[in-house]
Amino acid sequence: MAHQYKVIAAGKPVAEAEKALIMIHGRGATARDILTLAPHLHTSDFALLAPQATGNTWYPQSFMAPVAENEPWLSSALDVVKQLTDEVIAAGIKKENIYFLGFSQGACLTMEFIARNAAKYGGAVAFTGGLIGETINTNNYKGDFGKMPVFIGSSDPDFHVPVSRVHETTKVLQDMGADVTTAIYPQMGHTITQHEINEVNRLIFK
Repeated sequence: MAHQYKVIAAGKPVAEAEKALIMIHGRGATARDILTLAPHLHTSDFALLAPQATGNTWYPQSFMAPVAENEPWLSSALDVVKQLTDEVIAAGIKKENIYFLGFSQGACLTMEFIARNAAKYGGAVAFTGGLIGETINTNNYKGDFGKMPVFIGSSDPDFHVPVSRVHETTKVLQDMGADVTTAIYPQMGHTITQHEINEVNRLIFK
């Protein structure tokens, strides 16, 4: 698969896999960092694909900043995920067997991408994230998830992601036909817990 951006692949080769998981790292992290989650997930038969952000960040400002302040980086980041998704489909993996997972900034990018390109994918996971923008602009979002499972986990409080935005995100995705499970953990901190991993394996990678 030829891309103009860097992708770290793990798991099964795309040509041999029936399922694919696109994993999106957080700000200041790397594609290799997010792939370290894979051994904890029930994804042993998946192709695992982690795009690498230029300079280890997908967009420069907070995800709660006005969208214009994160352009053109945000559009470029969304395009990376779109190109990678299209390549996976072109390689013969059905849309309903493509999954998305992100942490922090990567979780925000994951949520924004699926809302702008809603379809019945396999499922999506946001470890601490929500839809992007100072306010949520539902005009950007179209399509129907057809009961696709989504898991959003976050801390109360979280320094980067207000709980209110997590709930707003949940409602938007539910209104578009997603089957969303939201888990808010008191004082969890900006991290991923074993409970979240267990929930994701139970709900998404079953």
